[in-house]
Amino acid sequence: MQLRALMYFDELVRTNSMRAAAENLNVAATAVSRQIENLEHYFGTTLVERSNRGIKLTAAGELLAARAGRTLRELEHVHQLIDDLKGLQRGKVTIFANGATVANLIAPVLAEFSLRFPKLRFEVAITSARQALDALASAEADLVVTLFAPKLSGVKVRLRSEITYDLITSANHPAALQPEISLREIAALPLALPDKSFGARLAFEEQFLKIGVELDPVFVTGSLEMLKELVLREAAVTLLPALAVHREVRSGQLAAIPVSAGKGVRTSIDLCVAPDRQLSFAASKLVDFIEAFMRGADRPKQSERKKTSV
Repeated sequence: MQLRALMYFDELVRTNSMRAAAENLNVAATAVSRQIENLEHYFGTTLVERSNRGIKLTAAGELLAARAGRTLRELEHVHQLIDDLKGLQRGKVTIFANGATVANLIAPVLAEFSLRFPKLRFEVAITSARQALDALASAEADLVVTLFAPKLSGVKVRLRSEITYDLITSANHPAALQPEISLREIAALPLALPDKSFGARLAFEEQFLKIGVELDPVFVTGSLEMLKELVLREAAVTLLPALAVHREVRSGQLAAIPVSAGKGVRTSIDLCVAPDRQLSFAASKLVDFIEAFMRGADRPKQSERKKTSV
């Protein structure tokens, strides 16, 4: 069986169209059809049923499709490991991150890492925690950084760290110069919060209910950028990890005020890898770099968390 035939079949499964698969592969549709026929001859059975409405996988085709993608990704991984043995500092790392907050936390890490290793390439997918871990198990992802990760077999938590959510305000907000703020004071402010599909939002509500306060946010959105924009325009305040707005805090646009009495919301963030798959040079270096960051090596100093008066 030729590797090309398997690649063509995988693309056909992904697009569900001979024409679309051919366009993506930059070949004629007849070439795709011919490779599928080669696979059917190799396995001795029909894999694809063709009709005017498109293609449909047979039971044998479904069985092959479930394994073809992983097989190709594993071969690509082996290719990367062979490159590593040759001492080539090149490669690609695929990271799956859970939620916009995590994306904003790892963005500065990736930026710094890329400057140190400019020959490497990165692909970042923002998904649910479950989708991210499934991608890791299927070899689609090299590593995963996620909040509220469900426990799954076939996943190794390399490091679990804790992040704290501060009150985020505009630099001109009256609360911006306070050393800390209580939950009751926060509840009285116009809030912009993530929607209830976010685990952090559920954690917020639980923490406020402990003091007998029910949250009534003015704005609810699934967009971290919109949360920040509403705060920048002084229409609301929000709750985010200070690291998620580190750039805006340092530039004097926003302020991060800790919650008093140690009652701020804290959530765990996990760095996950596959326990049975050797990381490539690029992925291994990145995992070490992220781990150092999560342990606090590159976190902003306390003096940088607050906006000084202007």
